[in-house]
Amino acid sequence: MRETSPLSPQPTISDTPPAAATPAPAAHLRKKPAKGRIFRRTGYTRAIVEGVVIFLAFRLLEMVPLNFWPGATIIIIFFLLLFLRFFPPVWAATRVFSTKREKMSRRFWKMGPILAGLCILVDLAVALGLGQTGFLVGPDGNGPVLARLLPGAAHPLSVGAFLLGELGPAIFLLVYFTIAVVCTRLANGGFLRFTMPAGNGRVTL
Repeated sequence: MRETSPLSPQPTISDTPPAAATPAPAAHLRKKPAKGRIFRRTGYTRAIVEGVVIFLAFRLLEMVPLNFWPGATIIIIFFLLLFLRFFPPVWAATRVFSTKREKMSRRFWKMGPILAGLCILVDLAVALGLGQTGFLVGPDGNGPVLARLLPGAAHPLSVGAFLLGELGPAIFLLVYFTIAVVCTRLANGGFLRFTMPAGNGRVTL
C-alpha cells in the first residue's frame, strides 16, 4: 500500500463559494422618436416653426408678380401657392411625435390657434415690409404698407383700413388651421376608422 507523504500538497476545499461574475452595465440606449411613413417625427415646437416657415414661403412667393413666370410655369405656381397656403397645419400636426395612446390631447387643440396666430404675424410683417396682395393674383402694386401709412404717400392708407382688410384673412386662418389640425390628428389617431361588415369576415378601413 502506498502512503501519502506528509509533504505532498493536499487538496483544500473552500467554505466560501466563488464570487459570481458581475454583469457588465448595460449601455444606455437613447430612445429615438418613432418614424412616420416618410419622415422622422419631431417635437411640438419645431413642428409649429416648420408650419410657419411654409406659410412664410407662401407669402414671399405670392409677392412675385405673375408676369415674372414664363408660359405654362404660371400653372405650376398657381397650384404651388394653393399647396403652401393650406398645407402648414396639416404638416405641423403630422410631424409631431406622440405616443400611440395620445390621439387628440389638449396641446393639439391649441396647435391650430397658435400656428394661425404666428402666421397672422408673418402676414402682417410681409404686408408692412413688402406690400399687400390679392389671393393668387400677385402684389397689388401699391408698395409696402408701412410707407403708405406715412403722410404724403403716393397710395395713402390708414391704420384702421389696413387692420380691417387683414381681419378677414386672419379669421380664415384661425378657423381653417384649427379644423385642419383636429382633422389631421383624428385621421392619424384612428378616430376615423370603421369596421364593416359585422362577423368573421369584417374588414377595417
